[in-house]
Amino acid sequence: MTPWLGACRGAVGFLTRLPANHRDGDWAAFRETPTAFPVVAYLVGALAAVPLLAAGTLPPSTVALGYLLAVYAVTGIHHLDGVADLGDALIVHGDDERRREVLKDTTTGVGALLSVSLVVAGLALAGLGLAGLPVLAAVAVAVAAEVGTKLGMAALACFGTASHAGMGEQFTTATTASSFVPSAIVALPAAALTWPHPAAAVALCGALAGLALPWLWANRRLGGVNGDIFGAANEIGRVVGLHAGVIAWTLS
Repeated sequence: MTPWLGACRGAVGFLTRLPANHRDGDWAAFRETPTAFPVVAYLVGALAAVPLLAAGTLPPSTVALGYLLAVYAVTGIHHLDGVADLGDALIVHGDDERRREVLKDTTTGVGALLSVSLVVAGLALAGLGLAGLPVLAAVAVAVAAEVGTKLGMAALACFGTASHAGMGEQFTTATTASSFVPSAIVALPAAALTWPHPAAAVALCGALAGLALPWLWANRRLGGVNGDIFGAANEIGRVVGLHAGVIAWTLS
């Protein structure tokens, strides 16, 4: 039980801004236990969804702003750094080695500004869409999208190959493909949060699909993933999952 609790504490420290009583070995336990990604995602999704409880009482735009602020209050903004670096790497002229150099560069370019703006705007608009859903459905979609994007991070750790030494390598070398099975099992209940309506399942799958975009690009252009790709995939997956869930509910 102790290693499992340590993995969850490590996940809380890496994925959120929530206080955690860290102990020696928590980081190592987290890297070796990808199941901690979706476990902590339930907590993150539920806390970030608190402003959605005001849907129908406050104006939708206010609820959407509250949701946006809650997401980053709970998770912090350090994963957006991956979005920024990915944005600069996407538009740089040069070969793959040049793209890898840009990912490590601390300079902020127009690609970074545009990509971060699009992700934040996408999250805000997703919050506006959630505000138009029934309260319980909105919370369920938000939680399912969060679980989906964290399940995708677990998939990155279990199936990904690091492009170089660093944060990405710490995750990809500490797990095996078989480690993904418990992660998927833990995430499955989130797909049923709106049962029999498929909105939650669509949100979860949409988050996985959105996360796959930077992953596939990184494999093609960088020779593997790194810490920036983990961060960017988390942010992009969340936005895609939320919009997918809202669309699924709206079209039903």
